[in-house]
Amino acid sequence: MSLKIYGKLPSGERNKRIKLSPQYRQGSFQNLSVTNAMAEDASFFKTLKEFIHKPKEARPSSILPSVKTQLSTLSGNNGPEVVWFGHSSYFLAVDGLNLLVDPVFSGNAAPVKFMVKAFEGADVYGVKDMPEIDILLLTHDHYDHLDYKTVQALRTKVKMVVCSLGVGSHLEHWGFSAKRIHELDWHESYSLQHITLTAAPARHFSGRGIKRGQTLWSSFVLQTKQHQLYLGGDSGYDSHFKELGKKYGSFDLAILESGQYNAFWPHIHMMPEQTVQACVDLNAQRLLPVHWGKFSLAMHPWTEPIERVLLKATELKVQVLTPKIGEVLSIQQPSQHSHWWKNL
Repeated sequence: MSLKIYGKLPSGERNKRIKLSPQYRQGSFQNLSVTNAMAEDASFFKTLKEFIHKPKEARPSSILPSVKTQLSTLSGNNGPEVVWFGHSSYFLAVDGLNLLVDPVFSGNAAPVKFMVKAFEGADVYGVKDMPEIDILLLTHDHYDHLDYKTVQALRTKVKMVVCSLGVGSHLEHWGFSAKRIHELDWHESYSLQHITLTAAPARHFSGRGIKRGQTLWSSFVLQTKQHQLYLGGDSGYDSHFKELGKKYGSFDLAILESGQYNAFWPHIHMMPEQTVQACVDLNAQRLLPVHWGKFSLAMHPWTEPIERVLLKATELKVQVLTPKIGEVLSIQQPSQHSHWWKNL
């Protein structure tokens, strides 16, 4: 295993910029609210015991269904189009531009091959299936969002990278030109043609090794002339969802994490019911739940996140979109997707 997979901590001029960030205090980036990675009653041994005794339902017992879409045929000229690849990886065609968010196509979401393997059938898309990418968007540097092998293989297909402040250090270490990297602090923006990406708060943490909080984690607001999308990244529930809803008015779609939660880490990932409430807080017309359907990073049954989301969404009258991996989701004409995970 190459040590390059761990990336490189920020240094030099990048580190000077980081230390000027309002989010950087006491030697690391901080959340808006006090956020402990683990609950007070959690411990390493309790967590390890649960991981060892994961239910067999934590992984699907059969191959996940998928749709093979020729991504190069999508333009997004009549409204944004989204193709989900499982977990938090997805493709966006927006106003003739191609965006790729947090791609993980290597088959696992950990620094070593035998850990956190993708579900069978969830890894049908790879770098070879990607067209030329105008913007590679990276929300934070965890292994299930920033994959060394995938990013390395994508390098010749990517024109520009937009990422959270500090994440560019990993990319430069992996051979990306600094001229192609745009690092954003919260509330900073990057525009290309008719679209604007603005980094926004999230409640999470970062780090690919022992030292945490040296790079920022973000959600992103995607604005076009006619649409607004919220790209949530990873986040625990907090007041920032309501604040962003007030600031931006409404969103056509909120893409929010809904899986890999546990009572041992209640502040850094949302429970499914909180995911639906966050959608309401954002004033989003529709919800696309992600962060499920590809990897088992927690102890819950693999379909539990989407089932709990749908139950709460019925109560709160939220429209939930549930595409198969690879299925095209159009913002202009969102289809009613099937509950494809049932009976697998």
